Amino acid sequence: MKRLLTATAFLMSTSGLALAEGELQLYNWGNYTSPELLAKFEAETGIKVTVTDYDSNDTALAKIEAGGHGFDLVVPSANYVPIFIEKGLVTELDLTKLPNHGNIAPEWMNVEWDAGRKYSVPWQWGTTGVAVNTSVYSGDINTSAIFIDVPDELKGKINVVPEMMDIIGLATKYYGGEFCSEDLEVLKKVRDGLMAAKPNWISMDYGATENMSNNNWAASVNWNGSSMRVRLANPDVAYGYPKEGYIMWMDSVMLLKDAQNVDEAYAFIDFIMKPENAALISNFARYANGIAGSEAFMDPEMATAPEVVIPEEHKAAGGFLPICNEKSREYMTAIWTELMK
Repeated sequence: MKRLLTATAFLMSTSGLALAEGELQLYNWGNYTSPELLAKFEAETGIKVTVTDYDSNDTALAKIEAGGHGFDLVVPSANYVPIFIEKGLVTELDLTKLPNHGNIAPEWMNVEWDAGRKYSVPWQWGTTGVAVNTSVYSGDINTSAIFIDVPDELKGKINVVPEMMDIIGLATKYYGGEFCSEDLEVLKKVRDGLMAAKPNWISMDYGATENMSNNNWAASVNWNGSSMRVRLANPDVAYGYPKEGYIMWMDSVMLLKDAQNVDEAYAFIDFIMKPENAALISNFARYANGIAGSEAFMDPEMATAPEVVIPEEHKAAGGFLPICNEKSREYMTAIWTELMK
């Protein structure tokens, strides 16, 4: 049922200061929001959701910081959640308005980036690795050498996503360093290795789901859910977990400080914490989520997909990106700026 205007909202609407009653502005990663979820939410609440896409955490942060964006909710990754909090861009959640908050799985409740989930709720989580067409390359795919020391079969056929933290993080682990490294010896290897590798890449783009499905690319640094979607369209594609170290991440929904549609935002946040609705998110984008009980509503293939369920032999190599300090970000930005020229 469509929500009724309150008396205050009615008076404001008649005075030309209308609240966007029954509307919600979601700022999210591209190709990441289930149309089925949105249709169900609108049918049940009468609230229409408009989704605006972004392609990186830095893009989202810059847009929100600039102000005047008109968004109500944003979905940053774990290592950016504290940045949004520290900059005062988001508001602490009123848990009395979120009866489904208890559905957050225990392992995703007291997380390092938001203890007790006071500011964020889970959207999806996954890994960053490499997707490879095994009909083109039959060697070891569980290594970042796929894009750094590119095998001959993949030269000119591999894409690298233009995501600074992911690419430099993978390369740093490949050369024996740690995430957010300030070790200049390691960082020089990272810089030199990536610069030497770049001529062997076909592109730096986000379109792996489409371009690997239709064989435009033979490999790509990619996220696991996208890689599962590729495999379902192109069974020759497999997902590799770099043994030198790969990235784990979780994206979470946050309520912006200057949100105009606060009641609608709370309705949406609570809605996505119902297990059957969280499953709709995962079934579309093919990533796991952090809501207990959602597995019962997921497509059966999600339960055993090697891109979603990390194989035991690869678990130890994964790790979440920490919050890098200013100096390490300066080093990474310098490397990235040169690489993107």
